[in-house]
Amino acid sequence: MTTNNTEPISLPALVESILFVALDPVPVPVLASVLEVDSAQVEDALQALKEEYEQRGLKILRKGDRVHITTAPRAAQAVEKFLGMEHKTSLSRAALETLAILAYKQPLTRPQIDAIRGVNSESVLDNLISKELVEELGRTDGPGRPILYGTTEAFLRHFGLGSTAELPVLEIEEIPEEAEEAAENPAPLLKE
Repeated sequence: MTTNNTEPISLPALVESILFVALDPVPVPVLASVLEVDSAQVEDALQALKEEYEQRGLKILRKGDRVHITTAPRAAQAVEKFLGMEHKTSLSRAALETLAILAYKQPLTRPQIDAIRGVNSESVLDNLISKELVEELGRTDGPGRPILYGTTEAFLRHFGLGSTAELPVLEIEEIPEEAEEAAENPAPLLKE
């Protein structure tokens, strides 16, 4: 592909240019369509950018097939200082616990999160939603049609992840069946 001044430009450079100007994450098929290539070629270009960015202050961020460019976690301190965000409040233990549960098991309903944590998570979820780290993904077909929650791109940026596939492997046993049953028939929980 060439630019208006007829100098050739590489596919990774074109993908980078589009992601740079995009306001929201861009689906890979959209990139392929716009650039008139197949999705596999876009994936190769994204991989090339990812490898190049390992030496720079940028990172390719992914959620499903949607991608965008963000700053690298190692640049966070300088970027936060520049943006006047040095005094950001940190996340509470309850918030981190809830995020960890969602990151590994999403999508989940609040009763399912409550059952795993053993306490009411309503206020924690509201706080995480207000910080745009958690979002509503839809509703279940079960009684009352409870809301399904999952993590956001902001969650990935906050923790410096390109996708949830980069989460460390958990070395714990599966969630006990009692917790699964409790999620379906929740008992009264402690209020945080």
